[in-house]
Amino acid sequence: MIVCVGVVEGVGVFSFSVFYYLCALMRKVNFHTLGCKLNFSESSTIARQFEQGGFVRVGANEQADISIINSCSVTEHADKKCRNIIRKIHRRNPNAIIAVTGCYAQLKPYEIAAIDGVDIVLSNNHKGETYQRVVEIAQKGRAQVYSCDTDEITSFFAGFSSGDRTRAFLKVQDGCDYCCSYCTIHNARGASRNIPIAEAVRQAEEIARGGQREIVITGVNTGDFGRTTGESFLDLLRALDGVKGIERYRISSIEPNLLTDDIVEFCAASPKFQHHFHIPIQCGSNKILALMRRRYTVEKFEDRIAAVRRAMPDAFIGIDVITGFPGESDADFRDSYNFLERIAPSFLHIFPFSERANTPAIALPNKVQSSVSTARVKELEALSDRLHYDFCSRAIGQRAEVLFESTERGGMMTGFTSNYVKVKVPYNKRYINRIVTVDMLSAEPSCEVVGRIVEDEE
Repeated sequence: MIVCVGVVEGVGVFSFSVFYYLCALMRKVNFHTLGCKLNFSESSTIARQFEQGGFVRVGANEQADISIINSCSVTEHADKKCRNIIRKIHRRNPNAIIAVTGCYAQLKPYEIAAIDGVDIVLSNNHKGETYQRVVEIAQKGRAQVYSCDTDEITSFFAGFSSGDRTRAFLKVQDGCDYCCSYCTIHNARGASRNIPIAEAVRQAEEIARGGQREIVITGVNTGDFGRTTGESFLDLLRALDGVKGIERYRISSIEPNLLTDDIVEFCAASPKFQHHFHIPIQCGSNKILALMRRRYTVEKFEDRIAAVRRAMPDAFIGIDVITGFPGESDADFRDSYNFLERIAPSFLHIFPFSERANTPAIALPNKVQSSVSTARVKELEALSDRLHYDFCSRAIGQRAEVLFESTERGGMMTGFTSNYVKVKVPYNKRYINRIVTVDMLSAEPSCEVVGRIVEDEE
């Protein structure tokens, strides 16, 4: 038998066969994250806690001793997806400890606890205790539930993603005070609150030390930053702009009533803040916006889009839209469609209305049939495909800076321009996590742009 010998810092000379045996004894953990960028930042932070505790993180589809599910509950489909994941994990690995946290766990903890295989349910208020609570479980048994009432959600679980991607998601804000009539987020996440700017900067510096070049600033209602510290979102942007090592920032989403002229002008002037905005409208009808309890009108929304385009004509603008809200007539939908077509965003994120328990929308009359809502979704998807292709096609013949990611598919690698055009070139590992100058050659039906790296031609 051949025995390989190596050296590990702090360990010395040892047999690789012994090393692999020791690795096999280390407990394995995997993560299943549903929903928003906020959840991804939190899951990554929990994963670091497990790794620091001696666990080995493995892929979501690999066998693990512990499976952590960070759930979403924005729609009934999200709840169902979480339940399906739990059952799949338990079937595949009946002995695995299964822990569920996140918004579904906050809203319906005992519904989750009743699912066969679940060992622990942690509310959003206890999410930061996930590692501690899970490692205390000696063996599978009756599910433990750590829940709380919404008005008690006061903790702030700071988080940022690391190691998984070229870009990091930095959580700066949590909770929401808006109470839109269709939404459970204020119940699941509590009141608006945030970390101090100094802490956000410290975390951004840590991300920079980890080698990531781009940060997506995220929260439940990101633009409401400062509610608990007396600071402002613009103050945060200015402070983050000074962090060395981070070359790009994106704002994950911002409400139109919080997107001020000062924020737009700052992003336009800063070389680090990218020309990329995600601005939810939900509906292009003032009648429906009022029923939704949104804090703006169609006219206000259009004014904010115009402000962005005056300052950054090339900006990518993504918009959230809900179809089939109670009371949305054919005429209301047509008004909304025509409005969206006229302002021509770069992309539409489209959701059919989903009734959620304990929301005012449940009591509204004039429900829209699901078949009608589905048909409207398809119509908006076709509009989005056309608008997205038109936006990406405008990049053809231009030269852009692209930050490339590590994934290889079909011999190609992809990355994004400042204004969020997805570009693909032949795979070359030396371009991973580098910002590279690329000539934009052609747009494919998938809205990916085929590029040519300039330095390869020189």
